[in-house]
Amino acid sequence: MRRTSTFLLTGMILGAVIAFLITSAEPYRQVITAAGPAASGISPSTDPSTPGTSPSPKPSTGSAAPQQAADLPALVPQGHVSVVVYDRTTETTPVSLDAHRHYTSASLVKILIAFDALDRGTSPATVREMLSRSDDDTASRLWVAGGETSIVRAAVPEMGLAETKPPRNPGRWGDTEITAADITRVYRYLMDKAPAEQRETILQALRGATENGADGFRQYFGIPDALGHVRWAVKQGWSCCNPGRILHTTGLVKDDRYLVTVLTENPRSVSYETAAAQVTEVVKHLPGIR
Repeated sequence: MRRTSTFLLTGMILGAVIAFLITSAEPYRQVITAAGPAASGISPSTDPSTPGTSPSPKPSTGSAAPQQAADLPALVPQGHVSVVVYDRTTETTPVSLDAHRHYTSASLVKILIAFDALDRGTSPATVREMLSRSDDDTASRLWVAGGETSIVRAAVPEMGLAETKPPRNPGRWGDTEITAADITRVYRYLMDKAPAEQRETILQALRGATENGADGFRQYFGIPDALGHVRWAVKQGWSCCNPGRILHTTGLVKDDRYLVTVLTENPRSVSYETAAAQVTEVVKHLPGIR
């Protein structure tokens, strides 16, 4: 009995040793469960100039930017937000969120009206007045003089606008359909391809945007309120209610390095004041442009 017990004890010890050695030899495996940019719907390296494409993401320079981008939809909880930030120095797109969703343009189409008006020999002072104060009356006169929807149709091939459509009702220029990707293309055309005199006229107007528009609406929401200490040039847009409450902030910041486009649409139940504050918060959360 003692000899049998000794053999059993020895066998148990050897078995334990062999099991330990086998377990120790298993390779280390890391399980990653945190959702990255792709899971959040944010594609930091997406080029907005190519609808529907998603290039392989470039290496991130830090963990803060993706987290900030992932927070953006929560800042407009009852509506929709689309964002594109384009870096003209590196020719990259550090932020692209729902860049191809369609919105009505509100006053952003006035940039296209401005180009057409300058092409037709309209006084630069008139164009600057329309843009800086977002003057609807002047825009309407220039819209009619330029052939209404033909202004948009001509801009589409000239600027490579893949997703912009003229309004169904020719008399409602603010119903022009746009996307954040296409507004980014408009600004890239302005900075890289437009005739120098036209560029300077439009930039002077956008840098001189007044705090209140011609209709009395405060148009310093978004980029101006969020980045007041940074040099900016902006064109804002606001309208209601076709179909919802629209507030857009767009322009150039940080010595014209970054092109920023933030488009939003909320239900009518969301007030202008609340919607404007949301747009400002979105801009405050954009990485790298402050």
